[in-house]
Amino acid sequence: MGTKQATAPRERIPEPLTEQTGPSGGTLAALGCAVVVLAGTGLFGWSDAEVVHAWRTLLVSIVVQGVPFLVLGTVVSAAIGAFVPPGLFARVLPKNPALAVPVAGVAGVVLPGCECASVPVAGSLMRRGVTPAAALAFLLSAPAVNPVVLVSTAIAFPGQPGMVAARLAASLITAITMGWLWVRFGKEEWLRLPKRPDAHDTGGSRWAEFRRGMQHDFLHAGGFLVVGAMAAATFNVLVPPGLLALFTDSPWLSVPLLALLAVLLSVCSEADAFVAASLTGFSPTARLAFMVVGPMVDLKLIALQSGAFGRAFTVRFAGTTFVVAVLVSVLIGAVLL
Repeated sequence: MGTKQATAPRERIPEPLTEQTGPSGGTLAALGCAVVVLAGTGLFGWSDAEVVHAWRTLLVSIVVQGVPFLVLGTVVSAAIGAFVPPGLFARVLPKNPALAVPVAGVAGVVLPGCECASVPVAGSLMRRGVTPAAALAFLLSAPAVNPVVLVSTAIAFPGQPGMVAARLAASLITAITMGWLWVRFGKEEWLRLPKRPDAHDTGGSRWAEFRRGMQHDFLHAGGFLVVGAMAAATFNVLVPPGLLALFTDSPWLSVPLLALLAVLLSVCSEADAFVAASLTGFSPTARLAFMVVGPMVDLKLIALQSGAFGRAFTVRFAGTTFVVAVLVSVLIGAVLL
């Protein structure tokens, strides 16, 4: 009778870091909601000042404008986490990340929401096995090429189908280019993606997981939405309109100026075409840059991305996206406008 050979215990492989440091989304959500409620009801003792009234109005309008689409995004994200089998999206998309990127970019057409909705959905796609490059291409394209945005652009620029085509082309090219850049240069360690246990992993009720996932994502993203809205409202009330007029006569300055303005104003993608149409002193290419950059890089989106994926990712990704979006807008504007 042989002796039982002792086996060494298996080495436990540490899980990748998935939680980011800094204030939690729930904490920011609670503080942000308090600010919005106090601002909306005018309970600040100094709220009679005209500048504070304007700031309060802008803050509440940005948050109210973004929350419905944030809810849409969290519903989709929670549904993906609770009901979609693990690996489904990875099996549907091409195995080659370079091919998966344009497919995911074109798939952005199906989500009629703004940038607030795309961040939690992109995070959920990554958790379900989708390559980050494809998920990021979807994140950038969904707010810019969906039917609601294209129809609003056509209404804002009547009789100018070239502007609609230019926005569609420039937004898709930017999203796909950023996905390909991530394939070539991106590093997984830059992403700090919060991991949620889901019903597939724990064996729990999928509806219970759906509720937990929606609560988690909404609280996590909602606080950062408020932070971004506060920054955008502050810019709106502090920068005098006359300062912008100094740049309208220079084609070299007007494009980057309106691109930067899109970042700071943080207008929802469903409404930004009407703002762009009102900027009649600027060239068509500059207004195109405003509509291409805004849904991909604005203050509330930067805050949402920072909360969802980490600051290290957001600094690199948002900065590169801004540059690519401006360059592509100039090229497409020269061809189509």
